[in-house]
Amino acid sequence: MNAMLDTDAASTSPLSLVREDLRDFTGYRSARTEKLDGRIWLNANESPWPNGADAAGTLRRYPDPQPQTLRDALAALYGCAPGQLLAGRGSDEGIDLLVRAVCRPGGDAIVVTTPTFGMYAVSARLHGTRVIDVPLRERDGAWQCDFAAVADAAIGQGARLVFLCSPGNPSGALLPLDDIASLARTLDGRALVVVDEAYVEYADGPSAIGLLDRHRNVVVLRTLSKAHALAAARIGSVIADADLIEVLRRCQAPYPLPASCVEQALQALSPASAAITRTRVQTVRAERDALLERLPSLPGIRRVYASQANFVLVRFDDAQAAFERLLAAGVVVRDMRAAAQLGDALRISLGTPEQNAAVLRVLRGEAA
Repeated sequence: MNAMLDTDAASTSPLSLVREDLRDFTGYRSARTEKLDGRIWLNANESPWPNGADAAGTLRRYPDPQPQTLRDALAALYGCAPGQLLAGRGSDEGIDLLVRAVCRPGGDAIVVTTPTFGMYAVSARLHGTRVIDVPLRERDGAWQCDFAAVADAAIGQGARLVFLCSPGNPSGALLPLDDIASLARTLDGRALVVVDEAYVEYADGPSAIGLLDRHRNVVVLRTLSKAHALAAARIGSVIADADLIEVLRRCQAPYPLPASCVEQALQALSPASAAITRTRVQTVRAERDALLERLPSLPGIRRVYASQANFVLVRFDDAQAAFERLLAAGVVVRDMRAAAQLGDALRISLGTPEQNAAVLRVLRGEAA
């Protein structure tokens, strides 16, 4: 059957998709959860003295689980309300929280579209949740999502979550928002449509966050790890219906955000730092387009896929030889040959202009 339907019916509350045993779950209420004011703090079993290595004396206190300054800054960055955003330890924690909050172990399933980011399936399998794969289709040298097949699989096999990566990792393909919206309408009341936008800052199209007002079952994942260069700080966001965000917050670990990481994130989102980020994103986009233009003419390269991310996916006549040549020159790229449909492929992240030039020299057979 073809389950893709288009209807203007009101969107269902996503709380209907939360595990019944967790809908009234209060979670762990930490000492910092309580909104209290005082001068002498003796409610969290913390040390009254700082560690000798902590000159500022700030690390002995537990951090705010969801600092309002950070949520406000991230909400302003992404164009949503603070109540629609949960900050956590990278996008990985968001993925894990969604699987735990929505899928009953052994009783529900998720849908993925390989080749794609591996953590969707890892989180599901660690949780005892089935993984349904609706592979991307390669047509005319481009990767495409079969949205009708995704809808059919989700409905037919009772999936509660559909994970879409846009731009895709490793495909680099940006998914059309109209198709995502249509899928959300079809799966309204049946499944959450999770759009992972880790690389969207490098793309030409708008974010799926704009769909949230009309489609309460759309969830968007964002991160500061890529374009904002804070991979080690581990700051990611789940952006969704405010009621669902509150459920995820109750399922989250008590203190997910180290104070030092929060401070780094706030500095990185300041106007001065944000301006530098925008300039560097434009540089990466220009370097990516130049690499996409030059790679296809190099010997041994079978196909180069268009990309809306900060990497390019390349098929080789001999991927092992190309990988070894790059490694011998000190250039480390991602070997994708173990991934579905990618037995001859490498993924090359964009570096500085000098680093990208070195990649081209090695693949041309010159010294790096």
